[in-house]
Amino acid sequence: MSLTPPPRHVPNRSGPLPEVHWSGITHVGRVRPNNEDVFLALTVDAHEVRYLGKTGHASLAGGDFVFAVSDGMGGAQSGEFASRCTVDRITRIFPKVFRLAASGKGVEFADVLNDLFTQIHNDLLKLGYSYEECAGMGATLSLGWFTPQWMYFAHVGDSRIYHLPQDGHLCQLTHDHSHVGWLRRKGSINEREARTHPRRNALQQALGAGHQFMEPHIGGVALRPNDRFLICSDGLIDGLWDRQIEELLRTPPPAGADSARSHAQHLVEESLLNSGRDNTTAVVVELAAPPPPAAP
Repeated sequence: MSLTPPPRHVPNRSGPLPEVHWSGITHVGRVRPNNEDVFLALTVDAHEVRYLGKTGHASLAGGDFVFAVSDGMGGAQSGEFASRCTVDRITRIFPKVFRLAASGKGVEFADVLNDLFTQIHNDLLKLGYSYEECAGMGATLSLGWFTPQWMYFAHVGDSRIYHLPQDGHLCQLTHDHSHVGWLRRKGSINEREARTHPRRNALQQALGAGHQFMEPHIGGVALRPNDRFLICSDGLIDGLWDRQIEELLRTPPPAGADSARSHAQHLVEESLLNSGRDNTTAVVVELAAPPPPAAP
């Protein structure tokens, strides 16, 4: 459930904390010549930011985690450049954001994440105005910040963040910033009608792209063991219905396989089988209960 994020306080990382299992996979698809999708996986503390591998697991005791997906747009290679600029800006800006949020002053997450998105948006606009080859370039961005108690998210565009609790149904946390997304949210059209609507790819908001108005969708989810999150580009959605996503996320992985890795790979593979018309990216994050204390 999406909630208003509470102020951030310095967390107590001395007790047992859940483990984060993650995997990120991107594929160019079966039609497009280049991949304008980019995903990002970071761990950050008060001292540094570190890139994570495509798959892995670690405890939240060592720091927070950031996962993001960006889908670029623009002529020639500028869409690819825009998405890569977007995740590069996150890497540069986020350590400052973390230090501010961890200062113990009750920083509002909505303000912090809004400032982060605004800086990226302004950077892309400046590049678009300054260089002819970058004119009109932009990007979507869906970002999840995992702390010991909460996952805070910020989002612009039509990439998505989904939440699948252990004892509930799949929920799309983010709002598609399009007229079709608005129609779907207010119940005027259903999922099938949204997928075939002629304006389904027309965005009302994006980072850069000449948009003067940009207001990210920001919220948070209280974390519980066995929660699963999916951050994905619209290419994945083009090949999968929501019910299929839920089924694939719930399907147990093969014996000995990492759950998050198997789910991300399976989602992308199934989407490509059904569509593959666009670049396709999935990042799956799972919260595992902390391991039991060692026997004395």
